[in-house]
Amino acid sequence: MRSRESDGCLRAEGRLVEASAFYPTLFGYGSAGLGIYDQSRPHNSMDWRLPIEYNCLMKIELWMITLVNRFGDSVQEKGSTVRPNVVNGKHLTKRRGLPAVSRARFLETLLVALAVLSASVSQGQEWTRFRGPNGQGISSAQTIPVKWTEDDYNWKVRLPGGGHSSPVVWNDKIFITSGDEETDCGTILALSVSDGQTLWQKEYALGSYRMNRLNSYAATTPTVDADHVYVFWPASNKTILAALDHTGNEVWKRTFEAVHSRHGAGGSPVVFEDIVVFTHEQEQGNHDVDSTWIALDRKTGQTRWRLQREKSSNMSYSTPCIYRLGGDKPQLVFTSYAHGITGVDLCTAEVVWEAKSAFADRVVSSPVIAGELIIGTCGEGGSGKRLIAIHPGKGGNSTQPKEVYRIEGRSATYVPTALAVQGLLFTVHDQGYISCLSSATGEQLWRQKPAGRFYGSPVYAGGNLYCITIPGEVVVTKASASYDLLAINPLGEKSHATPAIAGGRMYLRTHSHLISIGPKEEQASPSSSQ
Repeated sequence: MRSRESDGCLRAEGRLVEASAFYPTLFGYGSAGLGIYDQSRPHNSMDWRLPIEYNCLMKIELWMITLVNRFGDSVQEKGSTVRPNVVNGKHLTKRRGLPAVSRARFLETLLVALAVLSASVSQGQEWTRFRGPNGQGISSAQTIPVKWTEDDYNWKVRLPGGGHSSPVVWNDKIFITSGDEETDCGTILALSVSDGQTLWQKEYALGSYRMNRLNSYAATTPTVDADHVYVFWPASNKTILAALDHTGNEVWKRTFEAVHSRHGAGGSPVVFEDIVVFTHEQEQGNHDVDSTWIALDRKTGQTRWRLQREKSSNMSYSTPCIYRLGGDKPQLVFTSYAHGITGVDLCTAEVVWEAKSAFADRVVSSPVIAGELIIGTCGEGGSGKRLIAIHPGKGGNSTQPKEVYRIEGRSATYVPTALAVQGLLFTVHDQGYISCLSSATGEQLWRQKPAGRFYGSPVYAGGNLYCITIPGEVVVTKASASYDLLAINPLGEKSHATPAIAGGRMYLRTHSHLISIGPKEEQASPSSSQ
């Protein structure tokens, strides 16, 4: 099984970068691209990284296997033989009679081949879920501007309703949802990345239901893969998950029990391998609906597994991600008030480990991967209450996770999800503060309030953090250990959404509009993509 994305701290080009956890082989890939590793050195040091999004990397895998077959048993370094003849657990055919080549020559050959191929595939870079690759909010795009005005927009379009969901992108299409509380309808739209024109839209009747005044019918972000876009409509009378092809035809639709929560729902679905996963939690009350986490077959919509969970007084709004440590099996990571931080086997739904007492209040933010650590937060009443970092332990067997550090109070975020990059953890707060911590220790390095309050989560590109305030300002700061405010860019309308980055551009959602910012189409280069 391929590893989608976990996180690890790997060395490339003389600096630390956040990247995906790697196979115990020569190659590894994930949210930060392709890595080449030297197993003969401590900690599997990275020799080189090509920033390509995961789905594009699958197209490159055959090239990797071909090159390893060509040079696999003849790569030498300082008199010793490095034998990269296993990729993703598959033993490759050995070529006999080939002359020994130096490690430098092998890497040079691979670099040239992949650089050529990446130029052809990087234009199709995708942002497939809430907060992009593995939900970590990190893009390697270098073309996102720091300062802009409305004159710099590629386009700005009005949506048919309001909402807080974020856009997702596949190839030349953007998918986004909106809701209309007057007609009790939700709409999924496909827009063209080039001009924002609506390519198709489909409405779903949801029925009227009560929710927090800050919530929305269109609160959950869709998820997308090469075949389908998956849209999730949780309501108080029913819950809908539907798969549509990229031209707007509905392939399948499943209807589940209602969501019972005094604030409404908000967690988003995600695609991992061949399953679509979503949380269907319930608050305690006089109803017989189970609280569950559910996986469906992405092609057919048939149930693959259901994991029953405890009901609680505080339903969670978190969206899961993948964690993988070294050669261990990948695990789904969920955060919730009822169960804390939980690692779940992708195939069997077995609970591998659980830090059940991690949270004392409601969980709205999603899990963050920082090296080998998993970080989550909880809060109540408009402010964060706790930030906790755990280490799940190694091995595929159930192990008790270890708490590495916890922070109570103001350095914890509540609604926005934190972001970990280059050994730093950035927390963006409901009250308008941005904090920078050491992701390894939790030590606070700085804390500033540059503008208004935040509900949207930050994303990272080009060494900078981008986050939208509730009043609708894009705050841009350096992602560094010292505070450096670069710009505050007004959008002209309130926003609770998180930006998306794809194809070298950034897409910004306000309550009723979608905006494209970044290089013009004729200026965009293949290297600008993730």
